Amino acid sequence: MNPSVKPANKFDLPEWAGAFGDLGTLIPFVAAYVSILKMDANGLLIAFGIALIAAGTIYRTPFPVQPMKAIGAAAVSQSMLAAGLGSAAVVGAALTTGLMWIALAATGLGRRAASWVPRSALMGVVMGLGFSFMLEGIRMMSASVWTSALLLALTLLLLGRPRVPAMLVLLAIGVAMALLNDPNLTRDLGALKPEFKLPALGWSGLSANDLWTGFILLALPQLPLTFGNAYLSITEENNRLFPDRPVNERAVAYSTGLMNLGSSLLGGIPMCHGAGGMAGHVQFGARTGGSSVILGGILLGAGLFLASSITTLFRVFPQNVLGVILFLAGLQLALGSRDTGAEKTDRFVVLATAAFAIWNVGAAVLFGILAHHASRRGWMRF
Repeated sequence: MNPSVKPANKFDLPEWAGAFGDLGTLIPFVAAYVSILKMDANGLLIAFGIALIAAGTIYRTPFPVQPMKAIGAAAVSQSMLAAGLGSAAVVGAALTTGLMWIALAATGLGRRAASWVPRSALMGVVMGLGFSFMLEGIRMMSASVWTSALLLALTLLLLGRPRVPAMLVLLAIGVAMALLNDPNLTRDLGALKPEFKLPALGWSGLSANDLWTGFILLALPQLPLTFGNAYLSITEENNRLFPDRPVNERAVAYSTGLMNLGSSLLGGIPMCHGAGGMAGHVQFGARTGGSSVILGGILLGAGLFLASSITTLFRVFPQNVLGVILFLAGLQLALGSRDTGAEKTDRFVVLATAAFAIWNVGAAVLFGILAHHASRRGWMRF
């Protein structure tokens, strides 16, 4: 095969199972934006759907599209709500984020900055992100420990049997649990009425204050996390798992910028290509961009026809099921950092950077760069 020709996307059962491997981050953040900030799910879901379909079609790998986590956490925090931050500032953050990443791609600054990050520091970031996903998954499972333990054990057993799609079994059990635990859910699902709706343009109502607030309070604090997780780590993760379909930093920077411009135009939220999302898709069977296209098609359809009912639909995914998905995505991501090099100093940089990444990815990248160069110059000895 010509190495420049990427394999075709597949849409078989493993791709369908892998398509749902990122629900552990997608659903909680989207639900928070819709329920707390009262954002319209119509444009939000359509933007995710289009971005996922484009990513899967272009990259031909399980390339993820996720909500930007630092922005999401800040936007729905009590302090931001008390200060009057609303949905318009979130749209402003998506627009300014898109402009920032297009500038980084066009000028080459993103690629030059990436060249400063040593591999040991990058591996530490990947390991730390994996641990943070696993810890968050455990927190989500802790509300019903024994049920969660059984679900996790069953999923682990099924993952060793490729013919049985572990994710689809897990989701089926989750839906059954949700229906049993919430007697009103069956009635509410039966009352759903699909209604076609196109999103309003998100740029039309933006003010200069919305752009400034979104940029200063949301977009800028997110930048270090996106740089470490959704720029460096996703490039490393993709090229490690799929060397026949490599990506480069400039392409990832452009796609990050373009999908955020598109999201803001539709009134959506800031999005990124998180490495944990790819780990989740791969953990449950995805091997091509078909999984991204499948999930994108589902979200696009939900945005066009079921936007007003999205909170009801999300109720079929219990918290502990999402926790199992997130835990296993983190496990897959952490396993990807095993190639740490033989030198003791490299292992130190990886482990110490991982510890910082659990707390703050931006600080972890900075620490990893400094620790790597300090050890190479003999300023630190182990």
